[in-house]
Amino acid sequence: MELFPALPRESWEATKETLHRFLQIVGKTRLAASVRRNHWWNVPFHLTGEGITTRPSGPLADGTVFTVDFDFTAHRLRVLTLDGRKASFSLERLSVGDFYRRFTGTLTHLGINALPEHPCPFDLPDASRPFAEDDEHATYDPAAVNRYWTVLTQVMLVLEQYAAGYSGKTSPVHHFWHTFDIAVTRFSDRHVAQGPSVDPVTREAYSREVISSGFWFGDERSYPEPAFYSYTAPEPEGLERQPLEPEAARWTESNGSHLALLPYDDVRTSPDARAEILRFYDSAFAAGARLAGWPPDQLCQDGVTDPQSWVAPRTL
Repeated sequence: MELFPALPRESWEATKETLHRFLQIVGKTRLAASVRRNHWWNVPFHLTGEGITTRPSGPLADGTVFTVDFDFTAHRLRVLTLDGRKASFSLERLSVGDFYRRFTGTLTHLGINALPEHPCPFDLPDASRPFAEDDEHATYDPAAVNRYWTVLTQVMLVLEQYAAGYSGKTSPVHHFWHTFDIAVTRFSDRHVAQGPSVDPVTREAYSREVISSGFWFGDERSYPEPAFYSYTAPEPEGLERQPLEPEAARWTESNGSHLALLPYDDVRTSPDARAEILRFYDSAFAAGARLAGWPPDQLCQDGVTDPQSWVAPRTL
C-alpha cells in the first residue's frame, strides 16, 4: 500500500466539499452535546481503526450517551448509544441536504435529543445556507475518500511521534471539522492578552502562546494543495527569516502572519518521508520557540521525560 498516495485537490474537490460539510454537521452536533474543554479540545474528531469518531458525547438531560462514527472503509455513518441502541446508513449517493435529514432522523429514531445549534456551514462560502437546503454538494467518491483516510492516518502517526518530543502542555492529535485539517498544538502556557474585539472562538483557541503543527488538504483561500504546516502565535518578530528543513520547506504569508509550509507532493515520495516531515516540524518549532523564549527543558525524547534515559535529546 502506498502510505502517502497522491491526492491533488482537483482530483477530489467535489467529494472533499461534500465530505467537509458532512463532517461539519456531525461536528456541530458534538459541540452541542459534549463537555467543553480548554481550547475547544472537545470539538474535533479523533481517528479510529476505520475512520473518525466524535468519541462518547453527553450525558444529555435524560442521561443518554452516544457516539457518532464515520466508517471510511465501509463508507457508512454509525450512531451508537451507551445502552446498545444503534443505527447506520451509507455515505454514498447523498447530497448534504440528504445527509442532514438522514442524520437528524437517525438521532430522533434513537431518542437522541441533540442537534447543531447553528445548522449552517462554518466559514465556508455558503455559510448562510442551511445544511438541509444544500442539494448542490452531492459527490462522494469512495476511492478518493479511501486516499484521504490513508493520508489522514499516516499524518496522524507522524504527529503522534512529533507530539512525543514535548513534555509541556500538548493538545491531542485531532481532526478539525471546521478547517478540515489535522493538527497537534504545543503550549508555553504563557497567557496572551487579547482585545475585546476578538471573537470568542479565537479568544479561547489562542488564550495561551502556541506553536501548532499539522496538515491540510488544500483550499482556494489559504494554500491550494495538500501541505504540512506550522505556525507560532503570537508570531515573534523575524520568524519568517528563520531556517527550515528540509530544503523544500518555506515560509509563506497568510492573513498578515507567516506559515511554515512543506508541500505534500515535495516529500511524499521521499525514501523516508516520515523523517523528512519530522525534520520540518522540529525546525519550525525550534524557530518559533527560540524567538519566543520558550524554556528548552520542555523538550524530551520519544515521550520519555527522564533525561538519564535519553540517547540523544533534541535541542532548540
